[in-house]
Amino acid sequence: QVPLAESGGGLVQVGASLNLSCVASTRALNLAHMAWFRQAPGKDREFVAAISSSGRLTYYADFGKGRFTISRDNANIIMYLQMNSLEPEDTAVYSCAAGNPSWSKVDWRDEYPYWGQGTQVTVTV
Repeated sequence: QVPLAESGGGLVQVGASLNLSCVASTRALNLAHMAWFRQAPGKDREFVAAISSSGRLTYYADFGKGRFTISRDNANIIMYLQMNSLEPEDTAVYSCAAGNPSWSKVDWRDEYPYWGQGTQVTVTV
């Protein structure tokens, strides 16, 4: 069973908003840091945002600061990524991940053992 499942992607126009969700299959992941990564065609998977297990700490890639907001609901083991002012460069498959990296390594994809299958986000002009 895939431990994480994303939803909320879609085809939108420039400037639109999307709210991605990531549902965990086990409450054990409430103890984990969680993160969003994305992969555009022909490019490596890159870090988007991370949130600590408690939800008190967040960290964003520069391109997401001021536009993206990561949050989590531990009662329902769901993580969210609110994305505003979307640009064509945001087009990618967005995947959520869970693990226990040190906070200094929350943007390292190899630190996360649990992944979802991804949801496609396409932004058109």
